[in-house]
Formats: sequence, structure tokens, C-alpha cells
Amino acid sequence: MKLKPFQAIYPDFNKVESAEVFCDEAKNLYQEYVEKGFYKKISQPAFYIYQIKSVTGEHTGLVALNEVEDFFDGKVKKHEATLSEREKQQMELFLQWEAILKPVLLTYPSVPDISAWLNGFINRNKPLFDTRFKNGKVLHQVWAVTEQQAIGELQDLFTKNVKSTYIADGHHRTSTMAMLHELRNDYPAFDFDHLFCAFFATDQLDILDYNRAAEIPIGMTATQFMAHISKVFDIEMLASERRPMDKHEIVMCLRKEWYSLHWRPELLSELDEQNALLDASLLNERVLGDILGIYDVRTDTRVTYIDGSKGLKGLQKAASARNRVGFALYPVHFADMMFLADAGEILPPKSTYFEPRLKSGLLVQELKR
Repeated sequence: MKLKPFQAIYPDFNKVESAEVFCDEAKNLYQEYVEKGFYKKISQPAFYIYQIKSVTGEHTGLVALNEVEDFFDGKVKKHEATLSEREKQQMELFLQWEAILKPVLLTYPSVPDISAWLNGFINRNKPLFDTRFKNGKVLHQVWAVTEQQAIGELQDLFTKNVKSTYIADGHHRTSTMAMLHELRNDYPAFDFDHLFCAFFATDQLDILDYNRAAEIPIGMTATQFMAHISKVFDIEMLASERRPMDKHEIVMCLRKEWYSLHWRPELLSELDEQNALLDASLLNERVLGDILGIYDVRTDTRVTYIDGSKGLKGLQKAASARNRVGFALYPVHFADMMFLADAGEILPPKSTYFEPRLKSGLLVQELKR
């Protein structure tokens, strides 16, 4: 990976009453924030160590620029399809802001030497800033690495140890920057040669479940629906709600009752390794498509996605109507995501939800050269 330091801008917290509100509104008010002097700029190019602390633990990564060419060379791997309309919207916002408000989240297999370097720097230095979110329960801290020797050491560590990365969050930001890179001669005043990135190793991220609620067709009774799914699942009624215990188990909520569903062994035996990896793919094909008639899961409004941070209560709420059913899926394994990305495969929409989540407007890359 080809990392480059840069001069980030970040909020002047003496002028910001609430970091939570500031970041939530950054997409809508960024230009107003800049005009009112709510941002300040670091004095020299730097890398930025970004750490998030919460009740679930510490998550530490590095924010830097990375050459867009690494994306074209296949070193920044995607696992989701992007929509051209979203890319157009992103492009308009980047040009309007003349900035990127949130880095693309990239992950890579853990490298002990990189982790030790980042933690050692944190222990020896004071942060550039820190601020809290979620009623003080989540602490975001950022350290600036400005000394040339230290920057060189980090560049060497990533060059030697990180041969490729995987997009955890920010597929549309990545593809939009790739498009702008192709148009860079039309915008000579802007830096479209670099991707604004946050590098977090796999042991610094959590993959949560991403669940679904779908409509049962008019005229299909709950009894008929259960008969249909019994052809692809072994079904067990649960005494109470719970999450799936492992891959290939799905927990279903239907009319406030909870069921454990396991794919029938003969169904799994028909599939090769790649097609059997993801429950989301099987669910889309064998249940949403074959049984419920929902074939375009990306755009069909009859299916709703509920990220794992909302818990089973969020799923139950989405499936509360009499004609809706909810499916809780086991989180995708990092190894499965990487295997499919390495093979050039695309995961179904809303297959992964990564935590922690970085905040918009907290570290910003200005695009003007």
C-alpha cells in the first residue's frame, strides 16, 4: 500500500457545543461550518492514529491517503456492488464541498508490528484531540504523526506487510473517487489521485449481523408460508428470542413467535464451497425469491434491512405487521468476506455491518491542492 501524509482539518472544539450534533449535521452544513471558522488545519502533513473506546473495547487504526492506483491494481478489494445514481450524488457532493468528510474504512489481516507501533506512539504522546459521543459513552481520540522518521517507519511497515486491503465501509466513496481520478485532467486544482482511508486491522473491527424483514404475499397464509420454508429448512420453535448460534442457522420472527431454521443438509450438499458460504445469498434465492417473489433485493421495497446494532428488538419491530416475517442472520466471517473479495465476487446487499463507525466531519481531507 502506498500511504501518504496530508494536512487534515478538524473541528475547533472550543467553538462546537456538541460534537454529536456537529458530526450528524456535517453533510448538510459543512460549507457553513467552514465559513464560520468551526474548523482548523494541522500545520504540517501527518498520519493520524484514530482510536475509539467504548464499553465493548478499544479499536485503533491509522488514517492516511492512499494512491487510487492501488484500487485499480486490485489492492483495495471491494465486495459490494455500487449504484451509478449514488456515485453521481457523491461526486456532486465532493465537488461542492471541495473535501471528503469521512475516510473509507479499509481492513486487512492483523500485523503485530503495526499494532505495536501504533500503541507505542499512543502511549508516548498526547492526542491531537479527543471528543465523546453517545452521552459520553464513546470516546474518539486522534494522534497526529508528523515527524518524518515516524512517517517513514509507518510507510515501510504498510509497504512490507499489507499487500491488499478490503473495503469495510465506503464502497461508493471509493468508486466515486476512482471515477474522479479518471476525470482528473478536467479538475487540475483538485487531488483526485488519492483515496482518503482509515486502515483498521481485522482484530480492531467487529462484523455485526445484518438482518431482513420481508412481506409475505397477499393470499399466502402463515401456515402456507411455513409449509413452503419447511422444504428448505429444518424448523425448531424457540421458547424466546435469540440470535443465530453459527453460520447456516437463521432465526425467524413470525407473528411474534421465534424459530430456529437450519438449511436442510441435502440442500447444502448440492452447493459448492463458494455458493454455500453466505446465508444471505441462500436466503435471497431460496426464500425471498422462490417463496416470496422478491427477486431484486437491492431495490424491492418489500424487503427491509436492519443492521445488527438495532438488535433483535429492531428486527421484531420491522416484522411486527401480520404480513411480514423477520430473519436474523449470523454475522459474516472475515475469512468468508475476504475469500469472496479475492475471487472477485460481490456479496449480497447489506451483508456486513462493521463497528466501530467513524464520524463524518471529524477528520476531513480537503481536495484543493
